[in-house]
Amino acid sequence: MKRVIVLVVLVLIAVVSSVITPLVISIEVPRYLKDLSRYYIINTIKDTASPEAVAAIVWDYRGLDTVYETLVLYLAIVGGLTIFMYTGELARKTPVGLTLLSRTATKIITVLISTVSAAIAFHGHLTPGGGFPGGSALAVATMLIIPVFSINTLLEKGVTSTKLVAIRGVSLTGLGLVALLPVIRGLEIVTNQRFYPGYLDGFILSGSISLYNLLEFLAVASGFTAVALYLSIPEEYYKGGDNA
Repeated sequence: MKRVIVLVVLVLIAVVSSVITPLVISIEVPRYLKDLSRYYIINTIKDTASPEAVAAIVWDYRGLDTVYETLVLYLAIVGGLTIFMYTGELARKTPVGLTLLSRTATKIITVLISTVSAAIAFHGHLTPGGGFPGGSALAVATMLIIPVFSINTLLEKGVTSTKLVAIRGVSLTGLGLVALLPVIRGLEIVTNQRFYPGYLDGFILSGSISLYNLLEFLAVASGFTAVALYLSIPEEYYKGGDNA
């Protein structure tokens, strides 16, 4: 009963705040565009071969900054995996999971999430999205599988943190190579169209932006999934219980 009361209170707070906030806080709509904003709107498609201004800014105009941000995220995930690292062998118990209805629904949802996440990543240079949100969405599929089917199901399929970290490492290495390869021709690092093709047989590739999205997609999905696997290891294994 207490949980129901807490839930009702939270819902009421959310509803009331959504009604009161617009009345208390006035939001002024800008009447004109700043010069920088106007430049992005007018020149993005010409400079980057991408109609998606956000992706162009993230991976082209300020691409070097994004590469460093990706490196920081990688180090953060490595740090998290180091803290939760378990070097022993997990007992491969028979997967139990939830009910048949839950497992069936999860299979369907997992396929849908995987499809949508791939579309978010691969069309990130054309529509809002990109590698990071696409990879994050794909990791959600794994986070559904673990409680519904159990972690042992993934382990039996060969999905381990070691392999996932290796995939992430290869993806980040590829991302770094995409950023550095233009230097071979005497161009600046993270150069886009002057080195990578913007179009191929009428298809918009947006140069390096599509490559960055693909590699970021693999890196984020594998990294977050590895963290989810480690967080799913029962606590008794870390405490040196009988099952360790």
